[in-house]
Amino acid sequence: MIDDRDRRILDMLQENAGVSVTDLAEQVALSVSACSRRIQRLEETGHIARRIVVLDRELMGVPTTLFALVKTAHHSDEWTESFRRAISDIPEIVEAHRLTGNYDYILKIVLPRVEHYDVIYKRIVRRIELFDVSASISMELMKSGTSIPVGYAS
Repeated sequence: MIDDRDRRILDMLQENAGVSVTDLAEQVALSVSACSRRIQRLEETGHIARRIVVLDRELMGVPTTLFALVKTAHHSDEWTESFRRAISDIPEIVEAHRLTGNYDYILKIVLPRVEHYDVIYKRIVRRIELFDVSASISMELMKSGTSIPVGYAS
């Protein structure tokens, strides 16, 4: 069970995982050792899955975002696992979701430029049979973030 202090710690760590324990402790009115123990407990319970660094996509040379909507005629566990393997080692595919509705999967792909999508597309279709792929280019980033709401956690 987590409390409001834990939620505040989680919020602050989501904003900046590199914040010092001293600063965190001060913000949540705890001693440094008590704050450190809470962080350790939150890691042990899985509330903190991992700590990461978010890179600047412009500076990293992949400013373009494309969403590929995928339809397949196959829905077996074997095909799904083959699809998972086919996309898993393509670093430009940063997210993949199985969907309800008209499409089966959506892939979020980051690219140096739109034309590079053809390289990624060919890598995918060489590895696995797809029924249809429809791509949409992101024209403007309206909202982005890695933080999730902490108010629902128990």
